[in-house]
Formats: sequence, C-alpha cells, structure tokens
Amino acid sequence: MRIGIDASRAVSPQRTGTENYSLQLIRRLLDMQGPGAGRQEFTLYCNRAPGPGLFPPGDHHRVQVMPFPRLWTHLRLSWEMVFHAPDVLFVPAHVIPLIHPRASVVTIHDLGHLYFPEAYPKKALRYLAWSTGHNVRAAAHLLADSEATKRDLCSHFSISPEGVTVVYPGVGPEYRPNQDPAMIEAVKKRYQITYPYVLHVGTLQPRKNIERLLEAFALARSRRGLQERLVLVGRTGWLSESLQNRIRDMADAVVLVGYIPESDLPFFYAGATVFVLPSLFEGFGMPLLEAMASGTPVIAANTSSLPEVVGDAGLLFDPLSTEALAEALARACENRQLRERLQAGGLARSKQFTWEEAARKTLDVLKKVGES
Repeated sequence: MRIGIDASRAVSPQRTGTENYSLQLIRRLLDMQGPGAGRQEFTLYCNRAPGPGLFPPGDHHRVQVMPFPRLWTHLRLSWEMVFHAPDVLFVPAHVIPLIHPRASVVTIHDLGHLYFPEAYPKKALRYLAWSTGHNVRAAAHLLADSEATKRDLCSHFSISPEGVTVVYPGVGPEYRPNQDPAMIEAVKKRYQITYPYVLHVGTLQPRKNIERLLEAFALARSRRGLQERLVLVGRTGWLSESLQNRIRDMADAVVLVGYIPESDLPFFYAGATVFVLPSLFEGFGMPLLEAMASGTPVIAANTSSLPEVVGDAGLLFDPLSTEALAEALARACENRQLRERLQAGGLARSKQFTWEEAARKTLDVLKKVGES
C-alpha cells in the first residue's frame, strides 16, 4: 500500500504542539516498517527540505520536497494528488488539499474556536471554521487527540462515532525523571534562571489563559508569600500585546523566556517546582504529558481534554476562577508531600501514552481506509 503523508508541519523550523505531533508520529510510523511489518511504502510530502536526521533512514519511504511560494497545500499538493495520488493520504497537522484521494485521513486536534471565538483574530477564526468543516467533509475517516475532541466532532458536525478514532499522542524518552543535575543547572544558567520556579509551556495567546495565571500568581505571592517565580516558555502568538505589557509590569516575579530549542525543554521541566497549564481549551495538552513524564508535579484546568490526560495524577482547578488557580499554585508549591504524590502519579500516568501505540492505531486506520 502506498501511503502519502503531508509532512510540511513536521519540517517546520520552529515546532510547537501540532508540529511536534506530526514529526513524532511520522517517525514512529516509519520505525514500524521493519521486516515482516507489511508492504507499506510512505511518501513524505514536504514544502522544504527536512533537517539532517529528522526522519529515520530506510528503504520503505521517500521524502518528496516540493517548494512552492504560496498556497502549498491547495495548489502544489493538490497538483501532486492529480498526477501521483497515493492509495491513502494522511494529514496529521493541517488541512486536506482541495484535490485529494477519496481515501484521506486527517487529525482534528481541537475545536476550541467554536467555544472561545473571542480568543482568535477574525481572519484566523474564519480560516479555522472553513478548514475544520472542509476536513470533516473531505476525510474518509477522522483521528482525534482525545475523547473530548471526538465528542465535539460528533456533536457539532453530526458525525457517527464510528467515523472518528481517538489516537492519544505519546511522549518521547527525552522527557524523563532523574535528569543530569549538571545539565539542568547548565540550561538554567544559559537562561539566567537562578531561582525556584513554576513553569508554563505554550504559545502566548488568549486561549492559554495566561492573563488569569498572572493574576493568580500575584495573588498567591501576596497572600501566601510564594517564593517561586513564574517562567513562561513559548513563542508570542496573536492578540498578546496586553499580555506582554502585563508581563513587563511583573518583571520581578515573571520571566518570559520565549521560544527555546527542543533540546533544552526537558531540562526546564526537570528544574521546575511545579508545572501549570491553565488553558481555557485544549485538544490534548502535550506539555502536561511531557511534564508528568519528567517527574514534575502538574496542576491543570478542569476543562476540555485536560482531565482526560491528567486523570488523578494532578491538581485540577476551574480555569475561570483566579482564586482557585491561586490556591492550587500555593498548595503545590508549599506542600512537599503533595508534590511527591503528584510526581509519582504523573510518572505512572505518563507511561500510558506512547508514540508506538499512537503509530500502531494510526497505521491500522490508514490501512483500513486504503483497502476499503
């Protein structure tokens, strides 16, 4: 079977959640194709050349680099589908091209724009509404990161549950407890972090609820004497001007690190007292999983997919309540026994999410769609 994959997001020079999902899933799909694994042949469609060693070597796949100045998906990839269509096309982190095989599969990561439209610029909101609807109409089968996203798809688009398969993302071996203390200190020194800290990882945009996190953090410091600083890791996103001003006003307590290389991220997790994810809406919340796998206690919003990821291995709070978030921050930072319990629970919970299982379930769907 010939399986084509849109790998354009996987080769992005600055990968965040969905780009990393695409890369890790593609890597594991290619790793599966050893002796006796079947006769799948993969073509990875890329809009730029992948970096050295980005994909594993092998004779069962090829990388097809197809640069194009604009509208790469709907013009260049569509053109490829007209003349050299695979048996099945998989789009892990974007939109199905306008011209596509009947056997197309796409991952829908979340429907947050339907719940919090005010958190998106109007142009982005229009595109998300169109692209999600197009994906639902064009795909022979849908993948969802969580049961929460599957429920949303079935509810908002009247899709049969049989048309959506939940495939949980995994976590890589680089996220682990007991990191080399010297490496942790070297990374902290590189970013001039000389204090205990609470960590947040994610793009700065309204849906991430950072404004309320800042308010809650200030409240916890003033009421409970919290000693930690808040470290924000992630690139700047849309509608974040007022947020950046607020961060500058809180420079004594909040540090905006910005985007960092993926190789440094495991050490940020390992060095943190607590990890916090206060998002209003998440399709999965990969930083939560990375933090738990790193042995870092987590506190998270009790909304969308996040309770599904955390289970009973973290503190959950109402993301619309500044008081509840401040209390969770204070409890986690003050109580060593609580942190140890959350750490143990998070490590055990994280082992239930593997990229190998994600790749196996994805390949099962691709084969079933391609053969139907």
